[in-house]
Amino acid sequence: MKSSIHFKLRNVVIAAAMLAGFANVAMATGMVPETSVVLVNEADGEATMNVKNSESTPQLLYTSITHIEEDQENLVVVTPPVSRVEGNQTQTVRFVLQNKTPLTVERLERAVFEGIPPRDPKAGARVTMTVRQDLPLVIHPKGLAVNREPWKELKVSVTGDQLTIENPSAYVVRLAQTVQLQPEQKNVDLPRPYVLPKTKVTVPLKGASAAATIARLFPATTYGYSVDPYDAPITPASAAATQTQAQASAPQVSVSK
Repeated sequence: MKSSIHFKLRNVVIAAAMLAGFANVAMATGMVPETSVVLVNEADGEATMNVKNSESTPQLLYTSITHIEEDQENLVVVTPPVSRVEGNQTQTVRFVLQNKTPLTVERLERAVFEGIPPRDPKAGARVTMTVRQDLPLVIHPKGLAVNREPWKELKVSVTGDQLTIENPSAYVVRLAQTVQLQPEQKNVDLPRPYVLPKTKVTVPLKGASAAATIARLFPATTYGYSVDPYDAPITPASAAATQTQAQASAPQVSVSK
């Protein structure tokens, strides 16, 4: 009984931490986006986000795009990048796609919203607090079907003292950075809360047994909501090697700890 309660409590903690990492919108003050992710469909060419100034005083809204380490291509333009938003009013921000060739897989960037109070000349020298909202921005290719459970496409294997999670699909998979190996319930940490399409992430087992048969993942939907844990079967090294030979090799992302 105690074990069951501990496991459920641990899942709640992991889910809460994951959602906090993806977006901290619900409890935010200052500039508050209406959703926890920006989703741009290539078929539409753009997307919009309504951002509310929850303060009673005017704020300057700065909106920008930042790249993740693995993808530095400039795919989206923000308009307007800077705007004045009166207290308790809303500003609509457009995210315009500017890809030069058709997309074949989902792409991931970050949309940053920052509210800065206008300078008050009567206030003198003082420290001004700003609040940043750093949200995932997912670009969905035209013609690619919507997949509500892309984490089920992940392939997990163990080779020696290394755990590999491969995403052969065209979808960005978002998940907590903790993987629980079963049946021993040992944890392995991932370097980031996503696995990009057509890539692999390899991490050291760090004392966990290479004999584990299940990798328990804690995925999230496109909008960052946690769902039930997903138990991915771990493929033995020999079988994984056979599958790799039959498929085109995916780019490798290795992390040493």
